[in-house]
Amino acid sequence: METLILNKNTISKAAQLLRKGELVAFPTETVYGLGAPIFSPETIQKIYKVKKRPQDNPLIAHMGSIVDHEKLTIDVPSLFFQLAEAFFPGPLTLVVKKNPQVPAIVSAGLSTIAVRMPSHPIASALISELGEPIVAPSANLSGRPSSTTAQHVLSDFEGKIAAVVDGGSCLHGMESTVIDLVSFDRPTLLRPGALKKEAIERVLGLDVGTYTRGPRTSPGMRYRHYSPNIPVHVFFEKQPFESHLSQKQKSFVLSTEEHAFPHLFLESTTLYSNLRLAEENSYDEVVIYCPDGANEALQNRLEKITHESNHH
Repeated sequence: METLILNKNTISKAAQLLRKGELVAFPTETVYGLGAPIFSPETIQKIYKVKKRPQDNPLIAHMGSIVDHEKLTIDVPSLFFQLAEAFFPGPLTLVVKKNPQVPAIVSAGLSTIAVRMPSHPIASALISELGEPIVAPSANLSGRPSSTTAQHVLSDFEGKIAAVVDGGSCLHGMESTVIDLVSFDRPTLLRPGALKKEAIERVLGLDVGTYTRGPRTSPGMRYRHYSPNIPVHVFFEKQPFESHLSQKQKSFVLSTEEHAFPHLFLESTTLYSNLRLAEENSYDEVVIYCPDGANEALQNRLEKITHESNHH
């Protein structure tokens, strides 16, 4: 099967493929998603298969408008509407109680569902053209860096999915922020992302907890993620960083220090594209210098990447 490359003018073709049970990748403002219609469990099963994604890892439902929540959720708390009004459409995912009519495969059998409303014009046009919400994990093989361009999607799925809608590079280049509104005694951050926790706390006028343990109600909480096929080393101090570099490997070096020339400046928006670039150019390793710590979302991804490799 040849993977078609579509664009914003061929969205009706993308919707048609989804209706026929094919998988279509599309851009959101965070990363590219690999989509299937939410009420089509057979097509959703293909997502798990093609991504090699563990079956117990739930998916995020992407809505085209706030009224879509009625098909997806029940007993929605008022905090949901407060946050939706402030941040939808945008890079925020909210976990609430799942409507029993939503197929169990969407939420990996849990009684909750993660929903968001993407702001990317292609994503919203595709949902509206299809006429139902789309489930879409990131469009990458499980455990690999997320895709932030159509080219990244093709490098993982060429010939394995029907189409990718090319919308250029993603604005944030990092997954959405996930807040659980129902599983804990207060709203709880499950995954830091493009939207900062402080902004959410300002709107709610209350403290948001941070997940440490308890029910895993969101994607991306259990498994090693975002890793290229080459080792990644993260250093927080200069001396071990420099002594590692003196080993004369062919190292792809990134730094969160803006003036750390000749190293590439690392921001959360460029993490995944840089990891893929290092791999494509046959570097031996990626070395990341993070002296000032990193913002919460970037820090979270770095921990996930190095979770099984050396963490310095």
